[in-house]
Amino acid sequence: MKKLFIFDLDGTLVDSYQAIQKSLNFTLKKLGYKEVSYAKVKRAVGWGDELFIKSFFKEQDTKRALKLYRKHHKNSLLRYVRLKPFAKKLLYLLKKKKKIIALASNRPTLFTKAILKKLNIAKYIDFVLCADSVKKIKPHPQIIFKIIKKFKLPKKDAVVIGDMDIDLEAAKRAGIDSIFIKGGSTSLNTIRKKFGDVKVISTLEEVLKLYG
Repeated sequence: MKKLFIFDLDGTLVDSYQAIQKSLNFTLKKLGYKEVSYAKVKRAVGWGDELFIKSFFKEQDTKRALKLYRKHHKNSLLRYVRLKPFAKKLLYLLKKKKKIIALASNRPTLFTKAILKKLNIAKYIDFVLCADSVKKIKPHPQIIFKIIKKFKLPKKDAVVIGDMDIDLEAAKRAGIDSIFIKGGSTSLNTIRKKFGDVKVISTLEEVLKLYG
C-alpha cells in the first residue's frame, strides 16, 4: 500500500503546453526568430525553462530570451493552463484516504505555485519541490530523495507519477516505483525502449485502481 504519491506537474496533473507555446512564440518573435509549432514545444518541455529556452535561441540571446519568456509566462499561465481530466478529483480522493501528496517539478517555484493557486489545487499538496530548490533537476533523483527524506518513509511506500522519461528515470535511480501516464511529452514507445515493462495508465483515474 502506497502512502506517498509524488506527482510531476506539467503533462501529468496539468496541461500547460498552450501557455508555454504562447510565451515561447512571443519571445521568438520579439527577438527575430521564427515561431514554432505546438508539437515541437510539447517535445521540448520538461527540463526546466532555462534548458528549454536554450534549445530555441542562440547562446548570445538566451539571457534576454529567458527574461522575456518568464515575464510573458506569468500572464500566459494564468490564462491558458488547464487541469488534466480527473486531476482534482484524484487529489481529493487521495487526501480523503489520508495519503501524502508531493509535487516534484522541474519548473521554477514561482510558476508552479501560481499554477496550483490558479487551479485551486494547492490545498491538496503537502509538499512542493521545484528546480530552483535543488542542485540537480530530474532525471537526477535528488528531488525524489529530498521528498522521501522529508516524510521519513521507506522507499517501498512511495510512487512517482509522471508523463516523461525523466520522471521514470528519477524514480528508478531513487529506487522507487513509478507510473507512466500517456499523452505527455514522451511517447509510450520511448518509455518501453528505455524501461521495459512499466506501469502505464491512460488517465489519472487509473492511479486509484493501481494504488487506491
